[in-house]
This record gives sequence, C-alpha cells and structure tokens, in this order.
Amino acid sequence: MVAGTEGERAPVNRTTSERKSERELVITRTFDAPARPVFEAWTTPELFEQWWVPKSSGATLLSCEQDVRVGGTYRLEFAHPQGATTMAFFGRYLDVVPNARLVWTNEESDDGAVTTVTFEERAGRTLLVMSEVYPSKQALDIAVEGMGEAMPETFEQLDEFLVARGAGRA
Repeated sequence: MVAGTEGERAPVNRTTSERKSERELVITRTFDAPARPVFEAWTTPELFEQWWVPKSSGATLLSCEQDVRVGGTYRLEFAHPQGATTMAFFGRYLDVVPNARLVWTNEESDDGAVTTVTFEERAGRTLLVMSEVYPSKQALDIAVEGMGEAMPETFEQLDEFLVARGAGRA
C-alpha cells in the first residue's frame, strides 16, 4: 500500500540485505519506533527472548544471558527443532553506545563474525543497520546460506513486538 491520503498507512518496512564485500553482509530495516525502545529490545534479555528466534525455524530459545557493556558477554542457547540437541551462540561486547551502537563477537566457531548494529533515530523512527564481517568469503557464504529468510522474519517479529509494547505504530 502506498501512502497517499490521510489515514493510509505508509509502506511496510522492508528488510534489505547486501553483500558489501567478500566478507561483509549488511542488513537494514527501519522501525516505526524511537531508538531507545529498539535498543532496549536488543539489550534486555527478557525483551530480546520474546522476538529474536524466527518462529518458522521451530527452534526454542532456552536461555538468554546478556551483560551488555564493553567486555561483557552474551550467551544464547537454543533447542534444536527436533529437540534432541541444543546449540549455543556466544561472544563478548566490544562497543556499547546506549541507543546508538552495539558491537559484539560471535565466538561459537572459528568462522564467527564481528557484528555491528547501529540505531539511528530519524523523526521518531529508527534506521537499524546490522553489519556482519566474517573472517573469509567461505564463512560468509555459509552464513548467508544458513540465514535464508531468518533475518527478515526476525525483524518483522521485532516490529510486531514494538507495536505490542506501544513503542511502534500499528
């Protein structure tokens, strides 16, 4: 739907992804909420666990630990969709600027990326840019293959979460 008359909703926010180099993937989305609640959704474990896992994956987030400060760590543990195994993602925070920037390592494998997320508020909306830099082209290729539609779905869930909390626009 294209906004054209009063009362019509603006176009739906879209998640875009672009390979910036052989080792970097950038994912972008605008959220209809100020930077503070978007940042809080990323950095508060009890909020993060409500929207992070793509529902279509069938995975369950078993635990979410976040010590969001420079040098602090995080650990996310998931139950595999078939239930027999668990998997964990973990690392440490390299940079934390409240409501503006997060940088963390992904240390669960030798091919883990360094992830940077920026939150830029524009007229009450937040442009979120997530950059992942991998150690090699092959590592990025594997990550992109595994991501599929996960990030667009995850960001859609964040949109819905923000609206449900009253931080976003319906």
